[in-house]
Amino acid sequence: MDYNLIATATFGLEAVVAKELKELGYEDLKTENGRVHFEGDEMDIAIANVHLRTADRIFIKMAEFEARSFEELFQGTKAVKWSDIIPVNGVMHVVGKSVKSTLFSVPDCQSIVKKAIVTSMSESYGVSHFSEDGPVYKIEVSILKDVVTLSIDTSGVGLHKRGYREEAGIAPLKETLAAALVLISRWKEDYTLVDPCCGSGTLLLEAAMIMHNLAPGLFRNFVAETWPTIGSEVFEQVTEGAARSIKNNDLKLIGSDLDGRMLKIARRNSQQAGVAKSIDFPK
Repeated sequence: MDYNLIATATFGLEAVVAKELKELGYEDLKTENGRVHFEGDEMDIAIANVHLRTADRIFIKMAEFEARSFEELFQGTKAVKWSDIIPVNGVMHVVGKSVKSTLFSVPDCQSIVKKAIVTSMSESYGVSHFSEDGPVYKIEVSILKDVVTLSIDTSGVGLHKRGYREEAGIAPLKETLAAALVLISRWKEDYTLVDPCCGSGTLLLEAAMIMHNLAPGLFRNFVAETWPTIGSEVFEQVTEGAARSIKNNDLKLIGSDLDGRMLKIARRNSQQAGVAKSIDFPK
């Protein structure tokens, strides 16, 4: 099944995410504030989640329409074929945001959307009660200047959560931002990369992962793995391919910090990320 997909990103990093998607083979990209739109199937959802270094989450875009009243919001949401993705026992969790729109009360919008989804599901499945004890589906209703976008999160925990950083400092650098800084810097592995204030080592870890072609989502899970329409097998295929693509090249990275405790944390994080041999944290 083909989907309209959205890779969300920190404002200003859209072009970096788009470049990553192009390098993964995706075309016909549409970039806007905080979002990059592209198309793909179940395999592409897994590829984007596992391989994108600078995106925050991957969403399936379900619908887009104008709404200036709760009735328009209800009818527009109800018209979506939610049962194509959400099973009869799916847990439907609705979150929302509204900017410069007539419908400004986010709690009310969330309530209307949830009611409309349940109504649509009732008509599709022929039941009036849903147990909601199955896989989780976080549905986002985003309203910008009266234009409603309905989407489902496929990532679960944000993509910046690689799984290697058990501890961090007081003001840790977000993993996706660290990866973006490395990519924008155009650093090459022939040069020694030094971070004199490395903290928990995030910048160096992301740099090492990039040069080793170590996929950022290789050692974590995604909510779409639990969905019957996608499942874990698709993600297993993608992660197996990513594992085979890891490069064992020699790298020169050095990290230092005045705080000895942070250096210990950085060493542990580098071991957790599988790049400890590539980074030197001298005492």
